[in-house]
Amino acid sequence: MKLITTLEILRKHGPCSEGWKKLIKHLGTDFPATGHIEFSTILESNGLDNALWGLRAVLPEQEKYRDKAARLFAADCAEAVLPLFEAQHPNDKRPREAIQSARDFSNGKITAAAWDAAWAAAWDAARAAARAAARAAARAAAWDAARAAAWDAAGAAAWDAARAAAWDAAGAAAWDAAGAAQKKLFLQHFCS
Repeated sequence: MKLITTLEILRKHGPCSEGWKKLIKHLGTDFPATGHIEFSTILESNGLDNALWGLRAVLPEQEKYRDKAARLFAADCAEAVLPLFEAQHPNDKRPREAIQSARDFSNGKITAAAWDAAWAAAWDAARAAARAAARAAARAAAWDAARAAAWDAAGAAAWDAARAAAWDAAGAAAWDAAGAAQKKLFLQHFCS
């Protein structure tokens, strides 16, 4: 289902002035306040963050569908990064079970209480993983500090700069790929 909004509905939800101006410029200043706007248009004009924000402002008759689609979208986004968690915690199935529970709740197969319990378990797993990652990062930082101290100042600076540049490039590429994947999922769930 293509979700629809209007300028009138969006305005009731208090959009930021920058996003509002960008959308008006894209639509044209003579666009009617009650004219239908597809969310693919908002995505094209303002980007994913504004399109996600705008989901609060769908036509009233689409709210139930929007809520279901949003849960399924979130499950798909979480599933896309699940391999990162499972690579570090191959025996911990709580996040995978929470994702399935979100889908099951969205499709009326389980109760809200069962869904809440699955998500609580997944958050416990995420917190445990975050603590482990923080400890690993602290160890890595200590190791990097020791290595840098062993090198002369110029060598260490060159090493740090090269490593930082490589990580920045890899991070930017990963971020771009993730954004493209999220946009594709957004279009699938809210615009078709």
